[in-house]
Amino acid sequence: MSSEDEPTFEQADAGASHTAPQQAGTLRKGGFVMLKSKPCKIVDISTSKTGKHGHAKANITGLDIFTGRKYEDICPTSHNMEVPNVVRAEYQLLNIEESGAVSLLTDDGTTKDDMDLPKNENGVDEVGQQIQNDFNEGKTVIVTVIKACDQEKIISAKAVE
Repeated sequence: MSSEDEPTFEQADAGASHTAPQQAGTLRKGGFVMLKSKPCKIVDISTSKTGKHGHAKANITGLDIFTGRKYEDICPTSHNMEVPNVVRAEYQLLNIEESGAVSLLTDDGTTKDDMDLPKNENGVDEVGQQIQNDFNEGKTVIVTVIKACDQEKIISAKAVE
């Protein structure tokens, strides 16, 4: 069988959901939850007792893991909320383009070229500036990328001597 006859399989989503249900009463501070359709890290959660009009309620405050914006929601503790599947990965930085696009080395030796330096409304943020400075000094830079709901962002970096 020649290499032309072999089937090739592009990396594809297996149809898995980006979230999983979890009962609101079991959520904890430091965990993740979808608030207003955004993946958020829970920074505060409190529960109120059952009142005469129904269920105990969970008051949840979270920060969007990509933008840092604050979201709040109230949900009965017995109801399910969506919890995002959050994945962290580390990559070695290979190059930074003038546009701010970065080239990263994956574990299997391929390059990942679909990301930019982290930015805020004023341009490159503190993490992005640290990455640029370390890279310009010739240091080996390892970046941590967080991925959830088809979004990715570089959240931290460390220079290795």
